[in-house]
Amino acid sequence: MRSKSLKDYRVVIASNSNERDGIGIEVQDNTKEVVKILIDIFRDDENDRYTITLFEENLPLELIEESIESFKKEIPSEFQK
Repeated sequence: MRSKSLKDYRVVIASNSNERDGIGIEVQDNTKEVVKILIDIFRDDENDRYTITLFEENLPLELIEESIESFKKEIPSEFQK
């Protein structure tokens, strides 16, 4: 059985300026009735840092690595002030 890869999920670019100032990607599992966010990778422009939040345990390392690569490709690395 092969591990699921990023192409098996939906990747959404999401910006936020209310609760936190920045932009990132969400990796979502939309195979069920309710969309579930699995991974959030965020460029925090207010604090000049990058964060990753995992919303599920035991995610495959390959999925996390692919998600980070997608973030680097889709989100500009320069912090915005």
